Amino acid sequence: MAPIRRLAIIASAAALFLVSGCSAASAPPNDAPASQNPAVETPAAADELSGDLTIFAAASLTASFTQLADVFMAQHPGVTIPPITFDGSSTLVTQLTEGAPADVFASADQANMTRADKAGMLAVPATDFASNTMAIAVQPGNPKNITSLADLVAPGLQVVLCAPEVPCGAVANTLLTDDGVNLTPVSEEQNVKAVVTKVQLGEADAGLVYTTDVRAADGAIDGVPIASAEKAANSYPIAVLANAPNPTVANAFVQFALSAEAQQILAGYGFGKP
Repeated sequence: MAPIRRLAIIASAAALFLVSGCSAASAPPNDAPASQNPAVETPAAADELSGDLTIFAAASLTASFTQLADVFMAQHPGVTIPPITFDGSSTLVTQLTEGAPADVFASADQANMTRADKAGMLAVPATDFASNTMAIAVQPGNPKNITSLADLVAPGLQVVLCAPEVPCGAVANTLLTDDGVNLTPVSEEQNVKAVVTKVQLGEADAGLVYTTDVRAADGAIDGVPIASAEKAANSYPIAVLANAPNPTVANAFVQFALSAEAQQILAGYGFGKP
């Protein structure tokens, strides 16, 4: 073999050896921790929650749960929460028993959650996550000078309540009975938002609503405190439903509702601790 050709072969072999050696030195061993190997993604790097989450919630939770849903989706990008179904708790239970699909149910009282439980709709026992009290909703400036429940029976005064089977109606009747006020409302609504709307539009002079609804109205109505309101405070329970299409995400949302972050958001809307 010619000397020049032999030298070229030797040089090529040496270069190949150097390149192979460098590559081997720079690559992590097969059993190296994932944190040392950028090509391997650790399990914590990706959120495992995904899919749609369907929530049924009491009408008085409209503003607060809308924000909770936004925060939850921001924390779990793979989760989508379609528009929450808000209505009177009794109406929601009826819809659920008739087969409406949902993952989570949040009620404004224990009675309707018990109805859901007796119908076999709960995957696990419900947990209280908030509380609420009632106030008298009046038009801005309180033109009728209403100061107490007793004032609601003044001649010509038009008062609207929630229907008795709705949590806000049940509590209103308890408060009125305890104060010895015999009131005949001009209408009985299926959820508390309808009561707020009646007062706001001037279709009623007053109505019994939650303190949180007065705050959420942002000046569209005023609220008159009820001295005995704390005696009939509502507890709000939440539960994962037995036929939840997405039970994993449903459980995560319930835990989120009980978290310090969610409790702070709820407090901002006027809700009390469970």
